[in-house]
Amino acid sequence: MITTDDVSDLPLAGSPGSVVSIGVFDGVHLGHEAILAANVARARELDVQPTVVTFGRHPKGILLGRAPRTLTTLAHRLELFRRAGIVHTLVLNFDETLRSMPAPEFTRSILIERLAAESFVLGFDSKFGKGQAGGPVLLRELGHDVHVVPKVTVGSRAVSSTAIREAVELGDLAGAARMLGRPVSVFGDVVRGEALGRRIGFPTANLDLHHELHPPTGVYACRAHIVDPDNPLAARASHDAVANIGFRPTVSGERPAEPLVEVHLLDCGDRYADDSLYGEHVELEFLRHLRPEQRFDGLTELRAQIARDVAEARRMLAEH
Repeated sequence: MITTDDVSDLPLAGSPGSVVSIGVFDGVHLGHEAILAANVARARELDVQPTVVTFGRHPKGILLGRAPRTLTTLAHRLELFRRAGIVHTLVLNFDETLRSMPAPEFTRSILIERLAAESFVLGFDSKFGKGQAGGPVLLRELGHDVHVVPKVTVGSRAVSSTAIREAVELGDLAGAARMLGRPVSVFGDVVRGEALGRRIGFPTANLDLHHELHPPTGVYACRAHIVDPDNPLAARASHDAVANIGFRPTVSGERPAEPLVEVHLLDCGDRYADDSLYGEHVELEFLRHLRPEQRFDGLTELRAQIARDVAEARRMLAEH
């Protein structure tokens, strides 16, 4: 997939035109997947490129002064676009200039002149341009071919990034996964910690997350994928795992400002012995909640509980 982050680099040499979809697509959930699939199908009919226009940072950071915590990193979104069959993605920087651009101008100067859009595939609630005045109605008034993908529901609720964020923050992993079409996951790099896990017999990889949203504090049965940072869905190795999100209340010392994400990979032998995981890029899928985070009376009691957590995680993951 071709990714462009500078409008001045457009149009692409030899581009046959495009079918364009516009949005943040945070999470690339079932509703987004329906839009992408319709885009690819329409592009095939017209023999042009399926194309997405998205944003590096969430527009609400400018529109509302604060952006929601993201479900997916930009790199993850781009890879999911590629897997869906999108050939070209334009990543725009949503700033005050873009915010103030009238929708007809945005359509003409970027979508038509730069992307050679021949058709548009939009979500039922898609909006763009100054005052969010752009959308299917405007594009049709301007004479463009527009296909609107209806909302996708799970149960009685429309699938949306907002609904998924709420489910993740409440710890409803199953509900969020149903709307995502895959398990809730986070991405992060393995960084050095205090090596306490290794000392008590359960070595952990400490993750520095690439994005902010994660399930509540607690202990989880997970699947950990060691991936190529340039291809986040291509796992070099995958392991069952137990993860703790929290503030390590049993360990003395200063309480961390943010919850730590610590992952113990199951059945890895001495993989940690040579520090070979430091710097690795990991996708961590949360499959089941095991228990809340709690304080224990010393490391011996903590070690015994982790052993029980590992046994329970093995059982749950085998069922999963």
